[in-house]
Amino acid sequence: MGWKAKPADDRKQRLKDKIKEVLCRRKAAATPLSVIFMRVNRIIRGWINYFRIGSMKTFLKNEFGPWLRHKVRVVILKQWKRPGTIFRNLATLNRMFGCGFDKEQIRQTANSRLGWYRTSGMRTVNYLLSPKVLGMKNGDRPGLIDPLELYLSLNS
Repeated sequence: MGWKAKPADDRKQRLKDKIKEVLCRRKAAATPLSVIFMRVNRIIRGWINYFRIGSMKTFLKNEFGPWLRHKVRVVILKQWKRPGTIFRNLATLNRMFGCGFDKEQIRQTANSRLGWYRTSGMRTVNYLLSPKVLGMKNGDRPGLIDPLELYLSLNS
């Protein structure tokens, strides 16, 4: 087995800071998702290619991947802005992917007054805007890259 190199904690924090800068709610809500996804994908690809000899599977699986998707969900909800739009879009995703949520659960999520970050952590949003949905290409919008899958594909 032997020893494995891994990225230092300050490098991981710099990656998060770069992603935070791109996904800043104030700026990202006014930017099209295609541009945001391209920027985020470019940052992630570059970072993983640079550190790919290191062992970082647990960091990407347990810490960075879920945090990244949560931040992206916040931006998506912020772009939808109004409870009616949020309800309509979540209901459409529910119908398309057959997640099994009833309209009352979606309505409660859409009309939640907990704030963007807490609302995007709710069960309905997590299931409806799943990694599979975020990773899908839609027209000119690229899918959000899964950092763990990219790392494993480069190291196999």
